[in-house]
Amino acid sequence: MNVIALSSLDLGVAALLIMALAGLSSRMRIGAGKPLLVSAARSTVQLLLIGLVLKLLFENADPLWVALLAALMLLVAGREVMVRQKRRFLGAWGFGVGTLSMFVSSFAITVVALLVVVSPEPWYAPQYAIPLLGMILGNTMNGISLGLDRLTQDAAQRRGVIEARLALGDDWRRAISDSRREAIRVGMIPIINAMSAAGIVSLPGMMTGQILAGTPPVEAVKYQILVMFLIAGGTGFGTIVAVSLAARRLFDERQRLRLDRLGGAKE
Repeated sequence: MNVIALSSLDLGVAALLIMALAGLSSRMRIGAGKPLLVSAARSTVQLLLIGLVLKLLFENADPLWVALLAALMLLVAGREVMVRQKRRFLGAWGFGVGTLSMFVSSFAITVVALLVVVSPEPWYAPQYAIPLLGMILGNTMNGISLGLDRLTQDAAQRRGVIEARLALGDDWRRAISDSRREAIRVGMIPIINAMSAAGIVSLPGMMTGQILAGTPPVEAVKYQILVMFLIAGGTGFGTIVAVSLAARRLFDERQRLRLDRLGGAKE
């Protein structure tokens, strides 16, 4: 089965949908028209650039270049986690919590998948390593973003309850335990929904891409199941680590709630 090549005209037809949606948004004064166009332009440029980078990387499979690209992906994902927070941690913690959590979860799971499950030759083969890391990292980023946002906002809203529990003798772990559990649950909702609906409501992106490229459907399904399990692991473990680190940061060594460590928060 040959891959059907897409022309610039084909992509232009699809872009008309974005332009029409942006126009309708402006007419209805929704306020999403400009962000939609900017996001579409940004994604187009980024995808074209990464396509060129991957082309060069596939032709020259060097572990150093693979590691540098992986590190760049991690740093960008860490920044995205930080900017999505309504109440972000001040200083290095704002960037460090998400980045460290994704490194611990997404990188570790990707390496295990490459060494034990997929086993390409060499194990760092960019055509396997980069797409796997990208899918796991992207979904883990979303889960961590949701979890951290829920934790910090919940801590601010339930400040009185948390401080009352501290005053009654609870340590910081018990005082914020309800908020921490809820934040972890919220962070895992997207991947749980994705797995529940896969194959019935939607055909996941990787599986669809492989089928369009000519891969036998059953083989594409196997890869998609593998990827979804890896994403679930990365999202779950990453969210747990991030929320746990953030929850600890909300208290000082004297067991006091420190909302002043969050941007926009008041003592």
